[in-house]
Amino acid sequence: MKKPRVLIVEDESSIAELLAVNLRHNGFEPIWAEDGVSAQREIDAVLPDMILLDWMLPGQSGLQLARQWRRDVRTKQVPILMLTARGDEPDKVAGLDAGADDYITKPFSTQEMLARIRAVLRRRAPEAAVERLEAGELVLDTATHRVTWQGAALKMGPTEFKLLAYLMQNAERVHSRSQLLDKVWGDHVFIEERTVDVHVKRLRESLGAAASMVETVRGAGYRFTVQATV
Repeated sequence: MKKPRVLIVEDESSIAELLAVNLRHNGFEPIWAEDGVSAQREIDAVLPDMILLDWMLPGQSGLQLARQWRRDVRTKQVPILMLTARGDEPDKVAGLDAGADDYITKPFSTQEMLARIRAVLRRRAPEAAVERLEAGELVLDTATHRVTWQGAALKMGPTEFKLLAYLMQNAERVHSRSQLLDKVWGDHVFIEERTVDVHVKRLRESLGAAASMVETVRGAGYRFTVQATV
């Protein structure tokens, strides 16, 4: 069985070596790059199954690299786990909003890191199963990563896209913030529930006239309904 290839983008060699050793011992194939240039070189050679991306890097920051890779057709579906010393909520949201699937705050245990990696890889795996989701005049295409409303393309961040995809796949059901964190982000124990509210707000802004399809159910959470109130 092919080992999942993990690209470690980390400028501190001692941390990178520790990550690589633990990954190797747990069935992964680690590749190390110390900055954005060498990371891009590795990606151009062989597309990794996952990227462990440090926030603070020489040259381009991890945040800039995440945005760059999310814009690129070839890399936009590669899972990104951000490594950061920044524990403040605005920084966490910024990392997720740049396209990271999850983040882990230094210092962290090996077991926590491995759990996060496996959770992200599990969440990414089923995405290709349903390529096209439709609800009235709202269409989400996972193959092209596009959302359209009445035929017009909508712009939204990768986290909002994943959130909308999950809600559309489970239309008319009420989901608590905790459930959404578990299903969309995974390992919700590490992320504040307010993060969901931030991304629901951004999702509604992106949906524009279709924003009413994402309903707030007071005291319970959120629900996607097929009938938009325009």
